[in-house]
Amino acid sequence: MTDSDVNLASRRLGAGVIAASDEFFGEKENLLRAEPPGHQPRTFGHKGQVVDGWETRRRRSPGHDWALIRLGAPGVIHAVVVDTAHFTGNFPAECSVEACAAEGHPSPGELLSDGVAWAQLVPRSPLAGDSENRFPVMDDSRFTHLRLTIYPDGGVARLRAMGEVVPDPRLLDGQPLDLVALENGGTVIDASDRFYSPPENMIGPGRAAVMGDGWETRRRRDAGHDWVLFRLAGAGHIFQAVVDTSCFLGNAPATATVRGCDARDGAGNSNPDGPDAAEWFELLPPARLQPDTRHRFRIDPARSHCATHVRLEIHPDGGLARLRLFGELTGDGRAQLGLAWFDQLPGDHALTVLAADCGLAGPPAAQLAAGRPYQRPDRLDALLSAGELPGLDATIARRVRALVLG
Repeated sequence: MTDSDVNLASRRLGAGVIAASDEFFGEKENLLRAEPPGHQPRTFGHKGQVVDGWETRRRRSPGHDWALIRLGAPGVIHAVVVDTAHFTGNFPAECSVEACAAEGHPSPGELLSDGVAWAQLVPRSPLAGDSENRFPVMDDSRFTHLRLTIYPDGGVARLRAMGEVVPDPRLLDGQPLDLVALENGGTVIDASDRFYSPPENMIGPGRAAVMGDGWETRRRRDAGHDWVLFRLAGAGHIFQAVVDTSCFLGNAPATATVRGCDARDGAGNSNPDGPDAAEWFELLPPARLQPDTRHRFRIDPARSHCATHVRLEIHPDGGLARLRLFGELTGDGRAQLGLAWFDQLPGDHALTVLAADCGLAGPPAAQLAAGRPYQRPDRLDALLSAGELPGLDATIARRVRALVLG
């Protein structure tokens, strides 16, 4: 787990609990609520104590309970947190967590069918009551759904899947693109301050409903200013910035500046020193901000150099609801994004995609998938151009290249 990990099972990101074996005492949707679990003793409904979590009835027959979760954004999961806060005499004895990768928008019945391959992320493991039970995950594949199983029954307050977003490039091609959006693969690398709320909120989907949906820093008592460093979804050019202070009335920043850099080396690969070794340029010069306002700024084309990272600076402190950076990926940026997606597809999902989108199946598809990770676009391009895969004709090679590299 890294500092830039986000909760892929966040309801704010669009995650949902789409089915559960039982939810007699506590609704399954409580698992993904954003706020910390609460508890008010001796608050009874007609089924018993009202709980802030998912709680099943007591089992009187062999078996176990489960819940299916659609991730808000597909990605690689680094850790799973099974939070049993306030469940003391009624928490499950054990749990396990599995994941799968599915095309489109499958129903619960389709996900539970025999044709779906589930990977074990967390083996059957003991749980502690009233605790954040954290389990590291070693599988670096990209998944879309989770299955939480509890043994034999009981209550779980929250489920979190911490990791990194890996977007599907097929859904980004030919569309206006927010290069910093979390659901498109944008990431917070570092920030000067996270006192009141995290900067990841700024790149979440939708509009902020309340001040707590944005990023807010503590009050500065020095001559400095606050900032956030972002990695974009891919290398691209930014044409418009939206700096949104909605819901921030007495604590909006006075001004904001956006700077960019290209942190790749001369060959177009990621520089191991990252943005520290890059030359920064100004995309948005210091712009005066108003409280509770959605500011839209056109970026001067002369300033819109290729960027892989941006640094937002607010002066001196305060809060922002959202940051949007609209633009387009470069050819290299699209290729790198597509390859990262293809490299991290589980094997069965990679074969499904190659067959459905490119008409490639059988041994050539299996050999292409088995050669992953390719890591660099030129390696995959060379393989597709060399005719080394039997049965891969020029037409299908072009389809694969367009799918993965754009």
